[in-house]
Amino acid sequence: MRNFLLKIVTLFFFLTTAVNSEVIKKFDISGNKRISDETIITFSNINLNEEITKSKLDNAIKKLYKTNFFRNIIFNFENQILYLRVEENPIIENLQIDGIKKQSLVEFIKNKMNLAEMRSFNQELLSADLDLINNILKTNGFYFAEISSSKNVNDQLNSVDLKIDIKLGEKAKIKKIIFLGEKVFKDKRLKEVIASDEHKFWKFISRNVYINQELIQLDQRLLETFFKNNGYYSVKIENSFVEFDKNSNFNLIFNITPGKKYIFNNFTLNLPSNYDPNLFKTIVKKFAKFKGKTYSLLKINGLLNDIDKIALTKQYEFINASITEKIKDDKIDFEIDISESEKIYIEKININGNFNTLEEVIRNNLIVDEGDPFNEILFNKSINNIQSLGIFKKVETKVQEGSQDRFKIIDLDVEERPTGEISVSAGFGTQGGTIGAGIKENNFLGKGINLNTNLEITEDSVKGQFVYAKPNFNYSDNTLFTSLKSSSSDFLTDSGYKTSELGFSVGTRFEQFQNIYLSPELDFLIEDLETSNKASNTIKKQEGSYTDLYFNYSINQDLRDKKFRTEDGFVTTFSQELPIVSDNSEIANSFDITKYKKFSTRSDAVGKVSFFGKTITGLSDDVRISKRLYIPSYRLRGFEKGKVGPVDNNDYIGGNHLTSVNMSATLPNILEGIDNLDVGVFLDAANIWGVDYDSSLDDKSAIRSSAGVALNLMTPIGPLSFSFANAITKASSDKTETFRFNLGTQF
Repeated sequence: MRNFLLKIVTLFFFLTTAVNSEVIKKFDISGNKRISDETIITFSNINLNEEITKSKLDNAIKKLYKTNFFRNIIFNFENQILYLRVEENPIIENLQIDGIKKQSLVEFIKNKMNLAEMRSFNQELLSADLDLINNILKTNGFYFAEISSSKNVNDQLNSVDLKIDIKLGEKAKIKKIIFLGEKVFKDKRLKEVIASDEHKFWKFISRNVYINQELIQLDQRLLETFFKNNGYYSVKIENSFVEFDKNSNFNLIFNITPGKKYIFNNFTLNLPSNYDPNLFKTIVKKFAKFKGKTYSLLKINGLLNDIDKIALTKQYEFINASITEKIKDDKIDFEIDISESEKIYIEKININGNFNTLEEVIRNNLIVDEGDPFNEILFNKSINNIQSLGIFKKVETKVQEGSQDRFKIIDLDVEERPTGEISVSAGFGTQGGTIGAGIKENNFLGKGINLNTNLEITEDSVKGQFVYAKPNFNYSDNTLFTSLKSSSSDFLTDSGYKTSELGFSVGTRFEQFQNIYLSPELDFLIEDLETSNKASNTIKKQEGSYTDLYFNYSINQDLRDKKFRTEDGFVTTFSQELPIVSDNSEIANSFDITKYKKFSTRSDAVGKVSFFGKTITGLSDDVRISKRLYIPSYRLRGFEKGKVGPVDNNDYIGGNHLTSVNMSATLPNILEGIDNLDVGVFLDAANIWGVDYDSSLDDKSAIRSSAGVALNLMTPIGPLSFSFANAITKASSDKTETFRFNLGTQF
């Protein structure tokens, strides 16, 4: 109020005091400590040798107050000198927000506030910011929050320490969800559609049982889409609101007018004269199957996506598809007009935020380039390629107008993540444990090169590996990788044999067809097998040195919606190992398919189901013991690595055939206030069997299964993961492992 009165008085002074239309020859500025004379003159928009009027002085005062630098301003013009007396607002030295544990929410509030550290303090802005904070908290469900502020003023430094205290109180729980309007669907079904949920005591880990305005807006869109997918073309979600009932409960209310239910009728597809109609026959046939069936927005969007795919495949890159809908009674006629649009070209691609990563690494992953016609599908795929490198937290784009018509400038902003990682791991089971360590760098020298070295030690073996991978090798779309591996296993005491291996591999990976990748590889291996009197006769027969050269290849189809935090889609891989030169030849085949699916819009929970199968067959002799199959620990949690399957003289000799099924659900951020914790549950089942070199051995064929919980916590020193598993079914000779952890730190 004081500032407002000062402004009124100042303006009144200039409205009642005569100011002659004279030219200003000099500025006389006083009272400013932080703000320079030049800055004040610039913001006033008054220049030397300029004619001074009441209007210009009035505007100058308004402009200077608008900067929020000053709490008092006095002008006086005399003898062609403009005297300006100012009183600066104090600067905010420290800004502290207490009472909110969730740091991401604190940062969000600070980014939205008008006031900030090293900015000028203003009481009016503080009042506005307190209202802003209150609205943000309500949006996040904190309807009962109490907000207060205090400040510590240092008159000598003209500074302020500002503190905002927040008592969040309990979140506003949704006690009941009510749907008003004509009942064409049961309330139970509509509750399954929306993300918000009624609070029940067993839903204590859910974040969707609290009032959240953004979630309510999402609910409206979900309801509208649901009704339109079920024939209600003209549905209206007229309003949604929160009601505070007499029992102090919150009710979430949606007012729905579904309208009439419609069916598909006739369909017309109009193409440009130079388009081949045969290419679009599948579109026409698909719609023909829709006729007479319930209208669905999902089916229409599917048709448009199919048109986009045809256009891309046949290089009809610039097309528009406009839909005309004609309604008669309860039927809808659809007419889709395909037309060519003007080509839009990429004038320039600006890449920002890559402080450590070389620009060429990013550009090599772009399918489109400067000067190319702009194709949204290809550009989106380019962005996905960059995200898949795993070296950026964020990849954002902004399209701006170019220097001339039909040209666009693309700003590509990246935020780098720490790409170096040091990790340690350990597992503890019934017969001892395993420890491991590794060093990984995903962006060596800023070139996107992957370097990975790891070491695993058990009570009877040591394994090490070094991997080098270079994407976009020789400026191509291919990835070149090579690895060096070494291992040593000593079972002389218990089983009478030991092995040592040294191997080298080189390969590449490239996209053969859309989303289908081919990975050929050459593997070279030298192995020595030494036995003692304790070894079985079968293993003694295998004693000696071996040299192998194998050709391996894999075909991979990746149809995931995104590479990280996948929510939908699947990955399929087929691999084969073929001998070129070998002292003991084998052929191996494997198949792996993994399906991802987000459970619902109510949460971020994602389910995953994976099936894996592998078999190996000796071509000239029995499969030697080092080449036999073992169940990987990540496919059968709760069991010790390599301590499952057929046994020969107390030695686990692996099998010829392996299958596994894995089901899991990841529940990210399910615990309120702990954003960096993911909880998962899993059920694993696997079997390994087949003993080709001695039919007298018991192959211990049995279905192994386990269930457990996995915790992934991001700590200040890196990601920490725990898994707790319990074996459900097993063979008598199998060794179990209940607990495993991994800890890594990034640099």
